[in-house]
Amino acid sequence: MRTAHSVETVRAAERELMARLPEGALMQRAAAGLAAVCAGLLARRRRVYGARVVLLVGPGDNGGDALYAGARLARRGAAVTAVAMDPERMHAGGLAALRAAGGRVADAVPARADLVLDGLLGIGGRGGLRPAAAALVDRIPAGALVVAVDLPSGVDADTGEVAGAAVTADVTVTFGAYKPGLLIDPGASRAGAVHLLDIGLEPPAPQAEAEALQHADVAALLPQPTATSDKYRRGVVGIVAGSAQYPGAAVLAVAGALRGGAGAVRYVGPAADAVLARFPETLIGRGRVQAWVVGPGLGEGRAGEVAKVLADSDAGSGSGSDSVPVLVDADGLRGLDPAVLRARTAPTLLTPHAGEAAALLGVPRESVEAGRLAAVRELAGRYGAAVLLKGSTTLVASGGSPVRVNPTGTPWLATAGSGDVLSGLAGSLLAGGLSGADAGAVAAYLHGLAARLCGGPLLAQDVAAALPRAWRDVRRP
Repeated sequence: MRTAHSVETVRAAERELMARLPEGALMQRAAAGLAAVCAGLLARRRRVYGARVVLLVGPGDNGGDALYAGARLARRGAAVTAVAMDPERMHAGGLAALRAAGGRVADAVPARADLVLDGLLGIGGRGGLRPAAAALVDRIPAGALVVAVDLPSGVDADTGEVAGAAVTADVTVTFGAYKPGLLIDPGASRAGAVHLLDIGLEPPAPQAEAEALQHADVAALLPQPTATSDKYRRGVVGIVAGSAQYPGAAVLAVAGALRGGAGAVRYVGPAADAVLARFPETLIGRGRVQAWVVGPGLGEGRAGEVAKVLADSDAGSGSGSDSVPVLVDADGLRGLDPAVLRARTAPTLLTPHAGEAAALLGVPRESVEAGRLAAVRELAGRYGAAVLLKGSTTLVASGGSPVRVNPTGTPWLATAGSGDVLSGLAGSLLAGGLSGADAGAVAAYLHGLAARLCGGPLLAQDVAAALPRAWRDVRRP
């Protein structure tokens, strides 16, 4: 599992490590690793010797890392030029090392470069780039490979927010630990390929702000049938979805649920004929379930359907006195009462996109898209539920746990009906016994992986059909 830590936690780990090392040793470790990554990138393009390298240098340790790395590249024959945001505040030791290695300092960014090293701001930077730094970034030569030191300058390390101008890197070399801003959009889209460099930091795992599941984590969570399983022990998921206007939403939600590991799928709604025509194994009508999915394609004016599902689920859905999990998506999210959801004893999973999240929070959509981490945390707290916030970076929040960041997916998933498949899949995992947060995170992972396996262009039904392949891929040793 990849874990991302806050700036405060990383700084504390750095102080603890530096207290055990000779002065300057930690910066030298970082610079050595950074230079090695840059040399490898240059070697793929042409060679290190004779390569034109430009350092954009800020006044802090981030600039020092860039200068020391530049000195190492200069000793290997690269032509290294440093351009400072503030020439009076360059890291003295790094500057001396660069000059001793044959590097030079210039007042302006050269017109040509093979690689540009962004050392303007470190993980403590806030609020986007200041004008002097933004002016340097605007002059990055076209075609140059941009490598960010620890974090693209202008990206908030703790949230991924970008409040103004920021660097867009091809590669980010981050030190010691992932930062949330490298995993969460819009910052993640600025980071490019992220290389985690081990410099000996040991941030405490319980203090992680965010985490991203990997294949092994997902495999450990997937429900698996045993020799004694029947369809009820494997879980039955009820789907309340579709309408005369949107019958396909019901078909796609059922498709996702059938391929999500549940023992059976029970459909309730006006699209039964369409569902049965495609999936004759579907049960029709209310009855015993271990989880409900409500909302995809309901259309307007059907809030009563959501209220009925919530009431039925809290009454046990015909399966005894215990309440059962409920996933609410799409049209079902309209007008939800936070007090009703907070009073539930079984898991609730909400799966909004940015527009639906904005409506639930009473804020503009733009504020959700700019601050996705804050939005998903606020939704989870306000509604007392696990929340899967869909988007370019899908996030899952629940209580005080680290926010789950989904690492799979493809832009081809931005297609009609893909969210319906995701809802059915997550509901099936809820019926299989996973918690709201685990069901959301595992579903997002498998959904994104299935889309990658499909390639593109793709249809939502292609994603559903590829889910068994994604499941097998995750389970493969």
